Amino acid sequence: MKKMNLKKIIKQFINATNAFDVEEALTLFTDDAVIDDVSVGEKFKNTTGVRKYLKKFFVDYKTVTRLESVEVIDNQNARAQVDFTGDFGHETGGLNFTFNSDGLIITINAYLDL
Repeated sequence: MKKMNLKKIIKQFINATNAFDVEEALTLFTDDAVIDDVSVGEKFKNTTGVRKYLKKFFVDYKTVTRLESVEVIDNQNARAQVDFTGDFGHETGGLNFTFNSDGLIITINAYLDL
């Protein structure tokens, strides 16, 4: 398995969402990726679902994400602590990423801090 820079991929994701560039963000995902966001109680599956999630929760809410920290757990998993601001106000939370062997995002488990 090739060595991947998971922090770099996460930064690319944050940069794309902060630019409200849904299509660029989608290039970082597998076609069958899932975003599970417990704060909204919904799973967004495959390219169509991921696109819907990114448009609704990043573009429509004008969400800007500041990356606080990244913890690389192993070759395929990393946790990012983030700070969100947008039309909803201000929230902190996390994004737990799982990647495939090509460095594409398979899943993001998203949550907001209580």
